[in-house]
Amino acid sequence: MSYAAYKMMHWPTGIDHCAAGFITHSPAEAAALSSPARSTSRPDGDVDSAAARAPWRVDPTANLVVAAANVLEVYVVRTDTATGAKDGGTSSAGVVLDGISGARLELVCHYRLHGNIESMSVLSDGTENRRDSIALAFKDAKIVCLEFDDSINGLRTSSMHCFEGPDWLHLKRGSESFAWGPVIKADPQGRCGAALVYGLQMIILKAVQVEQSLVGEDEATRVLSSTASRIESSYVIDLRLLEMNHIKDFTFVHGYIEPVLVILHEQEPTWAGRMSSKNQTCMISAFSISMSLKQHPMIWSAAKLPHDAYQLLAVPPPISGILVICANSIHYHSQSTSCSLALNSFSSQPDGSPETLKTSFHVELDVAKATWLSHDIVMFSSKNGEILLLTVVYDGRAVQRLDIMKSKASILSSGATTLGGSFFFLSSRLADSLLVQFSCGAPTSVLSDLTDESADIEGELPFPKRLKRIPSDILQDVTSVEELSFHNNTVPNGLDSAQKISFVVRDALINVGPLKDFAYGLRTNSDPNATGIAKQSNYELVCCSGHGKNGTLSVLQQSIRPDLITEVELPSCTGIWTVYYKSSRGITNEENEYHAYLIISLESRTMVLQTGDDLGEVTETVDYNVQASTIAAGNLFGRRRVIQVYANGARVLDGSFMTQELNFTMHTSESSLSSEPLAAASASIADPYVLLKMVDGTIRLLIGDHSTCTVSIDAPATFASSSERISSCTLYCDRGPEPWLRKASTDAWLSTGIGQAADVNDSSSHDESDIYCITCYESGKLEVFEVPSFKCVFSVDNFVSGPAILFDVHSHTSTKHAVIGVPDSGKVSVKKEEANNIRIVELAMHRWTGQFSRPFLFGLLNDGTLLCYHAYCYEGSEINAQHAPHGSSNFDNINDSRLRNLRFRRVSIDVSSRDDISSFGRPRITIFNNVGGYEGLFIGGLRPTWAFVCRQRFRVHPQLCDGPIVAFTVLHNVNCCRGLIYVTSQGFLKICQLPSAYNYDNYWPVQKVPLHGTPHQVTYYAEQSLYPLIVSVPVVRPLNQVLSSMADQELGMHIENNGTVGDDLQKVYTVDEFEVRVMELEKSSGRWEARFTIPMQPFENALTVRIVTLQNTTTTENETLMAIGTAYVQGEDVAARGRVLLFSFSINENPQNLVMEVYSKESKGAVSAVASLQGHLLIASGPKITLNKWTGSELTAVAFYDAPLHVVSLNVVKNFVLFGDIHKSIYFLSWKEQGSQLSLLAKDFGSLDSFATEFLIDGSTLSLVVSDCDKNVQIFYYAPKMVESWKGQKLLSRAEIHVGAHVSKFLRLQMLPTQGLVSEKTNRFALVFGTLDGSIGCIAPIDELTFRRLQSLQRKLVDAVPHVCGLNPRSFRHFNSSGKAHRPGPDNIIDFELLSHYEMLSLEEQLDIAQQIGTTRLQILANFSDFSLSTSFL
Repeated sequence: MSYAAYKMMHWPTGIDHCAAGFITHSPAEAAALSSPARSTSRPDGDVDSAAARAPWRVDPTANLVVAAANVLEVYVVRTDTATGAKDGGTSSAGVVLDGISGARLELVCHYRLHGNIESMSVLSDGTENRRDSIALAFKDAKIVCLEFDDSINGLRTSSMHCFEGPDWLHLKRGSESFAWGPVIKADPQGRCGAALVYGLQMIILKAVQVEQSLVGEDEATRVLSSTASRIESSYVIDLRLLEMNHIKDFTFVHGYIEPVLVILHEQEPTWAGRMSSKNQTCMISAFSISMSLKQHPMIWSAAKLPHDAYQLLAVPPPISGILVICANSIHYHSQSTSCSLALNSFSSQPDGSPETLKTSFHVELDVAKATWLSHDIVMFSSKNGEILLLTVVYDGRAVQRLDIMKSKASILSSGATTLGGSFFFLSSRLADSLLVQFSCGAPTSVLSDLTDESADIEGELPFPKRLKRIPSDILQDVTSVEELSFHNNTVPNGLDSAQKISFVVRDALINVGPLKDFAYGLRTNSDPNATGIAKQSNYELVCCSGHGKNGTLSVLQQSIRPDLITEVELPSCTGIWTVYYKSSRGITNEENEYHAYLIISLESRTMVLQTGDDLGEVTETVDYNVQASTIAAGNLFGRRRVIQVYANGARVLDGSFMTQELNFTMHTSESSLSSEPLAAASASIADPYVLLKMVDGTIRLLIGDHSTCTVSIDAPATFASSSERISSCTLYCDRGPEPWLRKASTDAWLSTGIGQAADVNDSSSHDESDIYCITCYESGKLEVFEVPSFKCVFSVDNFVSGPAILFDVHSHTSTKHAVIGVPDSGKVSVKKEEANNIRIVELAMHRWTGQFSRPFLFGLLNDGTLLCYHAYCYEGSEINAQHAPHGSSNFDNINDSRLRNLRFRRVSIDVSSRDDISSFGRPRITIFNNVGGYEGLFIGGLRPTWAFVCRQRFRVHPQLCDGPIVAFTVLHNVNCCRGLIYVTSQGFLKICQLPSAYNYDNYWPVQKVPLHGTPHQVTYYAEQSLYPLIVSVPVVRPLNQVLSSMADQELGMHIENNGTVGDDLQKVYTVDEFEVRVMELEKSSGRWEARFTIPMQPFENALTVRIVTLQNTTTTENETLMAIGTAYVQGEDVAARGRVLLFSFSINENPQNLVMEVYSKESKGAVSAVASLQGHLLIASGPKITLNKWTGSELTAVAFYDAPLHVVSLNVVKNFVLFGDIHKSIYFLSWKEQGSQLSLLAKDFGSLDSFATEFLIDGSTLSLVVSDCDKNVQIFYYAPKMVESWKGQKLLSRAEIHVGAHVSKFLRLQMLPTQGLVSEKTNRFALVFGTLDGSIGCIAPIDELTFRRLQSLQRKLVDAVPHVCGLNPRSFRHFNSSGKAHRPGPDNIIDFELLSHYEMLSLEEQLDIAQQIGTTRLQILANFSDFSLSTSFL
């Protein structure tokens, strides 16, 4: 393997940073749109509430911005009011608090950046009609400001500041690596921002000042309201000149005329041994920043703060001032007053200072995250997941004291932020992140409900998405989930003694990180006969994720394998439909109505089945046209009738009786029935219309009449006159209380609030629906028509090329917009034949449920590409300015009711299936509204794919298990609740349900099994499908018990005889107790159960568990055993010891002795890794690797090798051994049977802190892969014949890449041979890796021709694609040596993260780039699809 490819398959989910800000709307817009029920969320009876609320915009809810490694996402909070549940009965979903019955996060935009976000802040100037912008800081010293741009409905870079490179070398002062990356903070009034880079350089970013006088009550306000805060210039302050040498934190404080920056710094460092004499080493200094003079005089300071101070919190007005957070105390300082609060007995106070208050309980606050819930209450999330509330008790502006109280426990968080006046968000890298609603002083009725539930807030909500439309049986689980909401009965003795704060968890974002280890095992519903790609879907990844009480076993599957209910053989099927039948007698609830008939279309006939208690064929007794193949079937007239469309006509049926039959002819006049018949090719049904596309490419519309329940046929005149051939068409039904597309036709909706624009004809608006016809011509033009008038309301010239933004051609006369990445249609050159034969073969448009949801538009190209667009409204300000000059034409347009504000933004949807589609194929896109509680669409074809719509984003999951699928439909009846039916190309009809244990709102479907402990390592025992895993549970022990067992015996005697003081007996210490749990997924219940537990001894840590195959030398048989390596952790005074344990699995089903210990022996060092090598056991204990043979009762050493320091990972292939050392990189050994010796073949001479190692096999070549602590992956090879390998002693570098995350585990899996590479080597393996950010990717070998082609494409894309934040992908993927000497390796690895942008370019750009690198677009796309096919392992 000379060449490799790197690809992410599951993006990071562990959230590092979160912030709140008005990104997509200004506070004034938010207040206009927010529901009136919000205003009840005010703290009642607060004395200063009016003054306190002035700067705190309580009512409108801000956006949430989250960053997970290199993924940036912006969410908006959607609330459901409790009075009239608009969303289909959500009020049953949870506790009503402050008139809000539920809330969820919806995605606004999502970006994957070429760089990890080190720090994030929101720049806000606090005015009502300005938006905020996001400031991001990237490694070394890059700062980027982003603002939301309505015209593209996404983020746009407003400024970039880089302090790297030769001009800024002096800032580094000779250092190459820094303890942490840049930190950015913003002034609360938005006048400036500050970023700390290179440890001691403060960069002041001056914001653009808005002249307040400009704001009048006229057009100017609206123009101004769309602008966001921006940065205009910057300068650097060298903090060394201010005599600072170690900065811990900094922040801006409130209440000064100029921005005041407070810096927490340590004057001279101290250490643990000097605590008694030198512990008040920190101080704070406040500087007034004068940006015009570039001066920064110090205005006040406070010294003698504890050495463990680490965080500053600016107290909001009217109090102002600063809180200094230390591990053992909290201090308040302002220019005039100061006070402090001791949190435990370790807090120290300087001599001569006034007596500090002490808390009634002990708590440690190091690494706590904080956010202000109101102007005087700050919430801390501590390191063990406790929630603490600190009240600042004040009188006027003087702070009297600080009060802290405990609330209940929650997740271990990485950040906290308050969203508006009712929500806060806890982000986490170790658990699911939570959106929590809080209320100050809730009514007592609510409190009684809340206190009944058990105490804490935890993220173990079983799928909040599902609660939307689900019968109440699932709700039973939710209320019984422990730790769902918390409520505190203790009351702060502040001003308002009745102030109770209650909390309810409203939503959770799934996180599967940190992935410490994973095992690859069979699913319970796997199919033993599967071959090829279908076999991949037999497997799943069982991962160790989370930490402490948030530890879980995450079961991840890349592809969906539905649970089969029944299957029948059904050859030559062309389509299936399920229809409802609503008889007049029983009016059932539409939400939960069962299907009545299943219609199956075969090649020349149609079958009809009744879907009652069981499926019974009723083909003979119904009036359906069963002699012909059906094209489409569906319900009309509010489910009272069924229409069946076949090639020569259509029938309308009432139940099983036909009420009307139509025949399609060339002429529409009723008299000439004799004219020749015309066959329909495809049909689209939207009650009460049916759109037919005929074989000759013409369009017919069947118009239904509600009163008589009959349909009439019509040929729209619009199409008869036009000469263009239609390639595809569909109907879109825009229904709901306020149809969405109407907002786009008039520009009144922004200024008057949403509901009123449509009030003119809104009298019967409750189930109103507008129907539109969407057509695409062979020229690539897309048009939207109103039905039935067929007036064109929207048209786009070059839809087929997939531009980034679609907008109406006629209404945008200004050329300003043409810049947005819509290629000029004149550019398309004739020489590119490829572009001419690409057509849209299928269209679909749908708006899923939800009050704020917007429609999606899909177009399927005949080369298999799926274009996906999300609609949004945008009103250009310059169009308003054109009313005068082009008055007449523009007003015609408005009266013409064109959708002039409608735009579509292209969203990426990773569908790997690429196959040429014939023009008259059957439809592939099926939209479903409820399958197992989810909504979305299903794409049939060669490689079927599910796309679930969760939070207004697509979650794309392939389905590989049945090969190609020719037809799909939903089924909801007694035996199959919210299920599905599909027909495979082999001719089997399968009735299935989605596996309910999985949550599909993630990059891969995931099932999380709570362990209530930290999982460390997992392995898979295939014969009984068991997963042994190491779990450590934190246990609280009395301190004297801990000391006596840890220390030497003499000291232990000394402690006991000392007669310890009564106070010390009360002290406790938390220790981790380790055990090995053998877990199994029970097929019957679908639950994960621990079948057997092996406890470790006190202070013994289990370090590794592996399944090994050893050859018993007495019986010469192979035995499969479980090997466990452990270490005793007893402090640095006791020599390290460890144990090797071997266990055998019993065959019988008795769970008491499922696992039996067969061997146990102590060793001198910690046993950190075990592996089996040709029937022998390889053990890494301390710095020595020994090879042992197994006699059945004893292990006897046969060979050894001395490792440098400590072995972290061990891999074996045939007789080769690869191990990674904790500091000394990797070593490559071989084992020779005849001399019985382990000999070193080669090693890497560089110093490298290895994390994980593995062999990469490509045919007959062997490579060695290692990941390190600087987030890189390197590939080495052994080449003794090369000169530079020093006669084979040195491993040579083959490729290297910066992954941007700590890779904790590699797994070697065989690649699938693909059609394009049949002649290739079959013995090809890829490495799947998991990272501590929760991401999963793969590194796979690739052949040279493909590599050269894609590498030249990659070089082109660096410049051809506009990268978000202006980050350079080449510098991100460059090996990061963090200052250590490193000789760069060859550039032999390609990055699919960058290559994936190719498919999002427009067709012309794709063809251009392909031509420039001397290949074709189809060739590139074929390489992409081959690679994704050969690496779809799950």
